[in-house]
Amino acid sequence: MRRTFLTRLRINGSYYVLGALLLLLGAPLYQWLWLLPHGYGEALTAASRGQLAIYLLWLQRHLWSFALYRLLQMAAFALTLSLPFTLFRIIVAQEVLGREEEAEEGTSAEPEGAGADREERADGRQAAAKATDTGAGEKPLPQTAEELLAVPWRGKGFAVIAAWSGMLGILLLVLGNLASTVYQVGVARGFSALALPSPSFALVVEICSLVANTGGGLLLALATLLFGFIIARSGLQLWPPLWVALGYGAILLALFLIGSAVQVALAPASGQAFLTTPAFLLFALWTLWLGLILVRLRPAPAS
Repeated sequence: MRRTFLTRLRINGSYYVLGALLLLLGAPLYQWLWLLPHGYGEALTAASRGQLAIYLLWLQRHLWSFALYRLLQMAAFALTLSLPFTLFRIIVAQEVLGREEEAEEGTSAEPEGAGADREERADGRQAAAKATDTGAGEKPLPQTAEELLAVPWRGKGFAVIAAWSGMLGILLLVLGNLASTVYQVGVARGFSALALPSPSFALVVEICSLVANTGGGLLLALATLLFGFIIARSGLQLWPPLWVALGYGAILLALFLIGSAVQVALAPASGQAFLTTPAFLLFALWTLWLGLILVRLRPAPAS
């Protein structure tokens, strides 16, 4: 891999570490040390029972505290927005390097004279491909690791699906929580003890919850499942042991995210389910693991 690409991986890894720490420590500590002592747990319990007036009154008195808590969560996910495509580029580079190593091993094992025949056949295929591309007016397809990394959207297969679904899933998590926060704060600012909650309040909050935790969670689960499958499929033949373990961890994370998404879909009024917190904490741990791997990457020694 080029040094510039390696530097980019380290920078992205630092973002993932920061986002994971916010999700793993920042938001939970803020909730436990500040929100819960000020009645946040009781307000959530009242909201789950349909007593929205109690929840809105608490929200009116703690607007900025609630907004900061949601902002910490959204910032944590936003810092990991590039993670799916970063992992996609790593998989592409690793696959290319693996194919190059296999080709070199195959070349060294060829009998005398076979290498010349293979080179002639390769030259013929390249000439035919160039003639076809020139006639069609298209650009030649990337042939090296650097070219594949430069135009990753030209790839095909499970890795592309995982990259796009992961990015869309994180976007839905951020945008769904943002819409829910803005709407709840806007309603709570004009709410009074003598007023009644709007009938549409619960519906809008449920829709935002479905978008974020169900839609975003399922897309993120699909991404982690496919990434884990791709890495685990190649195993130790292509990946270091730490990466193989990371792949199996992604599969486990996908199961938690799917369970959380299904539970929220069955009961959207609560905003989250029993598996939602464990799923997001596991996502934070997995992201922290990946971020630390990227931050500690070093260029290969020159031969």
